[in-house]
Amino acid sequence: MQPLLLSAGLVALAEMGDKTQLLSLVLAARLRKPWPICAGVLVATLLNHGLAGAVGYWLSEWIPRQALLGITGLSFIGFGLWALQPDTSSGAPKLHQAGVFVTTVIAFFFAEMGDKTQLATVALAARFQAPVQVILGTTLGMLSADVPAIWLGDRLAQHVPMKPIRIAAAVLFAAIGALTLLGLLGNAP
Repeated sequence: MQPLLLSAGLVALAEMGDKTQLLSLVLAARLRKPWPICAGVLVATLLNHGLAGAVGYWLSEWIPRQALLGITGLSFIGFGLWALQPDTSSGAPKLHQAGVFVTTVIAFFFAEMGDKTQLATVALAARFQAPVQVILGTTLGMLSADVPAIWLGDRLAQHVPMKPIRIAAAVLFAAIGALTLLGLLGNAP
């Protein structure tokens, strides 16, 4: 249960103000169809984080445990520093001829490539060696940050203090990194 809850919390915090949350706002404002947008975010996240979780689990099988803990601990500290940097949206996506759902899946899947939440999914799956729990957790975290953005749009963005949220995410990532390096986070499998 720890991998699921930790993954959900980390990604929910990290997603606040992230480019994919900004993309959710843009899609909602431009396409004005929240249900297919939410479904597209769910499918894109499951696909993207499924791949990331599989890579993380595969790495955990090939890299010695102590080295893996060092790499993931340092990665989490790096994600903490990355979380301090605000993201910007890279322009409005064009509507794919297949509709809102397909446009959302394509835009969201590619926007998430190389993003800190995708890389965090790799690191979490490698750290906990529980890819299903991690993928479900990171997907839940992604949805908990992006679905309100889709439904509430600009009204939400104007009232959420992004700087303190980014700082909280950075501190949480760094703390998890430090605890992992010290061998104090969870039981080693």
